[in-house]
Amino acid sequence: MEELIILHEDNHIIVALKPQNVPSCEDESKDKDMLTMLKEYIKEKYNKPGNVYLGLVHRLDRPTGGIMVFAKSSKAASRLSEQLKDGDFEKRYYAVLCGVPKEEKATLTHYMKKNAINNMVYVCPPTVAGAKFAELEYNLLEKDDALSLVDVRLHTGRSHQIRVQMNAIGTPIYGDMRYGGEKAKKGNLALWAYYLSFTHPVSKERMVFRVQPPKDLNPWNKFNTDRAVTIIKPSI
Repeated sequence: MEELIILHEDNHIIVALKPQNVPSCEDESKDKDMLTMLKEYIKEKYNKPGNVYLGLVHRLDRPTGGIMVFAKSSKAASRLSEQLKDGDFEKRYYAVLCGVPKEEKATLTHYMKKNAINNMVYVCPPTVAGAKFAELEYNLLEKDDALSLVDVRLHTGRSHQIRVQMNAIGTPIYGDMRYGGEKAKKGNLALWAYYLSFTHPVSKERMVFRVQPPKDLNPWNKFNTDRAVTIIKPSI
């Protein structure tokens, strides 16, 4: 259990830090996932018999690290899911891009479709059957040679959304050779869910969490994420 970092826990929710390359929940790889690890943590900590309930409210892609919230009751899960649907969650990410976006600040809108066979998501015309609207906004924070650090706020939660949309404007995320090819450079995917804000499902208190990416690792070590995180204000 040493790998688990719990940021907050009460009777209703657990907020934890998902390491990079760990699945959010069980997948075909059968590798240890966050949902299972947290269930085991609860079972052991509280000496609970039988199956432990823990609701998966949202997901992060396997190569993405950062903050996640899980529900310890079905009521909390239902209320958090409703918030997520209503746009009451605020999720922000740091991404290191290969290249520098033409605009320092922009809102990106695309239609995207997932190919279930190869698990790839593609930008497509809105008229394509199954196409889903995707929107995010980004803000350029720093530039370093051929790389740039952006803050990304999601307006929709599509599969692989940030990776696909950033690649669509010619600046793939560092390490994302799946979408960016050789231009993306080899390395861990430089995408980190550093900010999460939502309303507590029972107390109704506004919860805000911030966690820095692994600053000693490349390419994060090229940027001052400490300075960047202090300029972000909650917009809800």
